[in-house]
Amino acid sequence: MRPRIFASLAVLLVLAGCLGVAPSAPGTSAETPPATSEGATPAGESVYVTVTEVVDGDTVKVRYADGSRDTVRLLGVDTPEVYGSNTPDEYEGVPDTEAGVACLDAAGEDASAYAKARLSGERVRLVFDETADRRGYYDRLLAYVYVDGDSFNYALVESGRARLYESTFTERERYRAAEADARTARRGLWSCVDASTPTASETRSEGATDAEIEVAEVRADAPGNDNENPNGEYVVFRNEGDKAVDLSGWSVVDAAGNDYTFPRGTRLEPGAELTLRTGTGTDDAETVYWGRGSAVWNNGGDTIRLRDGDGVVVLERRY
Repeated sequence: MRPRIFASLAVLLVLAGCLGVAPSAPGTSAETPPATSEGATPAGESVYVTVTEVVDGDTVKVRYADGSRDTVRLLGVDTPEVYGSNTPDEYEGVPDTEAGVACLDAAGEDASAYAKARLSGERVRLVFDETADRRGYYDRLLAYVYVDGDSFNYALVESGRARLYESTFTERERYRAAEADARTARRGLWSCVDASTPTASETRSEGATDAEIEVAEVRADAPGNDNENPNGEYVVFRNEGDKAVDLSGWSVVDAAGNDYTFPRGTRLEPGAELTLRTGTGTDDAETVYWGRGSAVWNNGGDTIRLRDGDGVVVLERRY
């Protein structure tokens, strides 16, 4: 019986070769990823991994189930640099000025913080695009990263935290449309298009209200890990005038375009101070909460803009 078994195995192997059946690479699967909230399901091999480190907004280090490790460069996107210098001409419309560079620096920090909050320690799915190279510069894997069924690559572009990286990949046109929408809305890094260098550390726009509000204190570097202690960072506003100011509908915006709107009924009495903390809590007359789960203010320097209900910049403070 043994020769017959060997003969049967040989026939099966020959048939497999004729039908084009080949084993997948170790740890990968040709299985289609689950549908996402954006409806994108690019075809290609995929593998589940654990994110062990977020290098910056578009690069992560991962560990496979067998314990081996790799570095992944998110396919099709490019966030502003955190460890290197930023070049404004890579971002359409951003001025090649000191203010433009500073704004992109802050946007890079924001993208990195966003990636850390969303991906650190998470089990994610890498999906490889059949039309793209498997590896890029520095031998890093090029892949879409899916977390909780959603494409993190796409989320970066849609929220304005990354630009489209001009390369060959299936999702390019969809990403291009998302980038255009974010740029028009001035979301995230695209707020840097309007970056300008103030003549002083604190300036006011022409046509702004006559309210005399100043930034009394900035705590950008929270104790411990900023993203784990968002209430440890805050901005304190003081009313230096002799009239109460109704802040209902006014907003606070950072250089990366993150914005907070004061709730209805928020008032700042003459000589009083109001603290805006980044995390969550219950608002009262002295403290309001942004409601974010991670840090906003860049430790290395940022811009605080206070806008009135008509969107006019009442105060701009760089630190």
